[in-house]
Amino acid sequence: MPPPPGGGGRRRLADGAAVLRDLPTALVERFERHGWELLRTHNGPVGVDWQSAFATTEPAEVERYCRENDIAYTWAADGTLRTRRIRPAVRRHPGTGERIWFNQIAFLNEWTMDPAVREYLVFEAGPDGLPFNTRCGDGSPLDRATVDLINEVYEAHTVSEPWRDGDVLVVDNLRTAHSRLPYRGERRIAVALADPVTVSRS
Repeated sequence: MPPPPGGGGRRRLADGAAVLRDLPTALVERFERHGWELLRTHNGPVGVDWQSAFATTEPAEVERYCRENDIAYTWAADGTLRTRRIRPAVRRHPGTGERIWFNQIAFLNEWTMDPAVREYLVFEAGPDGLPFNTRCGDGSPLDRATVDLINEVYEAHTVSEPWRDGDVLVVDNLRTAHSRLPYRGERRIAVALADPVTVSRS
């Protein structure tokens, strides 16, 4: 790995089991009962187009993938693709049996956007045209207070370290939420995935 970037870029890691323990019981029970819903819009004002997201230029291939992976989809007349999937919010770790808060409910919610960006996107594309959004699995929207609360619990269990030349980081991707802070300058990190785990979508 080359020298660290000009500034920023610290890695951030959070323990999903600890996050689950500190979330309010009523909130956890709600999402265990209904799961969580991810909504994506491809080819909207911003975001990833469906050709890049699905690595194909064939709508039939997109539809096949969606059917095989329990993803609902609709095409708009202008070629915009909207997808909807419902997934469990809490998983059991296959190695330890621990219950883990494993989802992107807060990270991909509209309330995590810069307010000016969110306002512009809602104006341009409507509330259903945001590039991404999350809801409770029963279809009910999330308010800012709920999203802020989840992020506060993540923050309480997050450790953050700068990258140094030669660092190697091994992450349990099921148990550990991971992110990075913004950075300046060049930043190149090699990533490899190993020991995949297949988990039920129910």
